[in-house]
Amino acid sequence: MNKYKVCVYAISKNEEKFVERWMDSVNEADMVVVLDTGSADNTVKKLRERGAVVYEEIINPWRFDTARDKALSHVPEDTDICVSNDLDEVFEPGWRKKLEDAWKKDTTRARYLFNCSFNPDGTPNKQYGMEKIHARKGYKWVHPVHEVLRYDGVEKKIWIDNLILNHYPDDAKPRSQYLSLLELSAKENPDDDRGMFWLGREYMFYRKWEQSIKTLKHYLTMPAATWKEERCAAMRYIAKGYEQSGDKEQAKSWYFRAVAECPYVREPYLDFALFGYAEKDWRLVMLMALEALKFTTSTGSYLVEPKAWDFTFHDLAALSLYYLGMIKEAYIHAKAAYEMQPENERLKNNMLLMQKGAE
Repeated sequence: MNKYKVCVYAISKNEEKFVERWMDSVNEADMVVVLDTGSADNTVKKLRERGAVVYEEIINPWRFDTARDKALSHVPEDTDICVSNDLDEVFEPGWRKKLEDAWKKDTTRARYLFNCSFNPDGTPNKQYGMEKIHARKGYKWVHPVHEVLRYDGVEKKIWIDNLILNHYPDDAKPRSQYLSLLELSAKENPDDDRGMFWLGREYMFYRKWEQSIKTLKHYLTMPAATWKEERCAAMRYIAKGYEQSGDKEQAKSWYFRAVAECPYVREPYLDFALFGYAEKDWRLVMLMALEALKFTTSTGSYLVEPKAWDFTFHDLAALSLYYLGMIKEAYIHAKAAYEMQPENERLKNNMLLMQKGAE
């Protein structure tokens, strides 16, 4: 017998291709509530056929927080645990039992593993903690985009081992609305450091280098911007902005600052090594690659870059050592890179070349 009443809630728009898989995943809940915000396909019909309770409402002007709050408002008041997820996300089977076994009467929110993306072989590419499972009362969604849950009180969070949510995104969906919503979020919440960071990063995605640099520099001055890993990311994005704008000296200076800000994560070493590779500065590449390889454990944050944890550093170490005339050392790293991705012909050829030179 279940100990708690569990309700999954979500928002949807034109996601009929995900309905069957998603409903198979969430059917362990007592109830599934969806707010559809204007589907022109069969999303609503298919959801209802599978047993979801679907409400329809156009959110104008569009905001993710408003939509999610509307969806949450339709969750029955006597629900014990609310589970928010999207239709392109899939819980691994048995999630409800793990949730109920860990949840206590005074728990307010649960954290769990989120696999954001996957490699071609099906292994996780990027993963970090997610926390969108929460108690029914006291929570409200905030921010027009990159929305988060805010609690009216003191939270009691738990971590649930082996409760895993997998993300299989629709890459055809545009993110064009994100920039304007992030600008709105920064205007509404000028003291929110995380929102300012996301806006600067979004400008970078859009190759708006000057705006990205300006916004991220402002982020770095904010009193609440104290998380070193995120500050480091801002510095390396600023460096990329200068690099793309042609100011190599400023780029190099900001890459140095990024490494100094958070020297225990691989990501700033990766960006600096790639900068060195573009400049054919093989000593810089070697130093960054060999230093990064000393760190063997990822922080698991949303800022982790998959390339920092694949074959790339061994590949960069091999190339830089080869060009610096240290062939035997280069072969060791070329072999390690190839072993991490044996289907890569370039890595194979490099390994064989360096093996021959090392003999």
